[in-house]
This record gives sequence, C-alpha cells and structure tokens, in this order.
Amino acid sequence: MIKVVIADDHPFIREGVKKVVDGKIDLEIIGEAENGNELLAILEEKTPDIIVLDITMPGKSGLELLKELRDRYPNLPVLILSIHSEERFAIRALKAGAFGYLTKASISDDLLKAIRKIVTENRKYITPEVAEQLASQVDSSKEGALHEALSDREFEVLCMIASGKDVNDIAEELSLSPQTIHTYRTRIKEKMNISSNVEMTRYAIENNLIE
Repeated sequence: MIKVVIADDHPFIREGVKKVVDGKIDLEIIGEAENGNELLAILEEKTPDIIVLDITMPGKSGLELLKELRDRYPNLPVLILSIHSEERFAIRALKAGAFGYLTKASISDDLLKAIRKIVTENRKYITPEVAEQLASQVDSSKEGALHEALSDREFEVLCMIASGKDVNDIAEELSLSPQTIHTYRTRIKEKMNISSNVEMTRYAIENNLIE
C-alpha cells in the first residue's frame, strides 16, 4: 500500500486528488495539510511513502518547504502538483529535489502514474513538457536567462508582479509584509537590471513566465 500525504491550501484540489486516489487498492491518503507547518506536524506522527505538494502556499513557499523536506527526510520523495506551467517552476523544483512536476490540469491523467513510478521504481517522473524544459537548460548554445539568477522567492514575486498583482496582494498571498515584498522587488530590479514593473511584465511575457 502506497501511503500519500497531500499538502495544498486549496480544499478543492485536495478533494480532486482524493477522488483520483480513492478506490485504488494500492494507494491510501493518510494525511492532508493546508500549509507547511501542518505538513511538518503530520510527518512527526506519520510516515508516508510520498508527498504531493503544492508549490504556492501561504507562509513558506513550496520550494522552500521542498528544500526543508529534503534536509529532514532525504528518503521521502516529493511530487510537485502546481497550477503553474512547467516553464515557470519545473526546473527549479527538480533542482530543489522534487521527484516530479505535474500541473493541476493533468491530475486525472498523470497523477497515479507519477505516484506509482516514483514510489515503486524510485525514479523521477518527467513529463514531455518538463523534458523539453530540461533539454533547453542543457543547450550550451543558450545563455542563461536573467531570471535564473533570482532566488526562488524572488522569482515567485517577479511572476506575481508581472501578472498584475500589487504589493499588498502579494504580501497577503505569501503571508509576508509589504515591506518585504518591496525588498524583493528591489533585488529583482538590481539583479535583472530592470527599472520598472512594466519592464518586468514585458520580460515575463517574452520568456513565457505568465500563464
């Protein structure tokens, strides 16, 4: 029996995962978490075979949490299930230690295959879309994109600003202070030599970072 823990702040996504898993004789949901703290509390009490983790949650981001999980539980595989396209976070997630990256649009098609492959074969689950991103990363003819110099949180803030969200909305969504978001924005501008939100948006569009 493959024991699964789901961590996602959206109840309807957790319900969607449960609907896919329910009735499968080899799979069982043993815990649900709305945020990183709840997930860590569950792991103190239970030992799953795999975690299905959202990448954007309040408080610690999924990428931050993923790195912490890899430190605390190095043998526990994590499958990222995200609303964001592969272009935005897949490579960062795999570099941080994820065993796979799926978009929420593919829950019904790929989730069961991914969980089974990761747990039973101890192998990463790479979709064709993620494989394409990996191929572009190793193409030696391409220079590194400016956004690759950003930290995971800076990259997340860049995408949110480019999507039209203001500082207060971003701060609320990430459970951070507006001043912290201003600091991230300043760092983004410095690292990418960008002077305005308009330039951020233009860059994000040109690099397929906006859904």
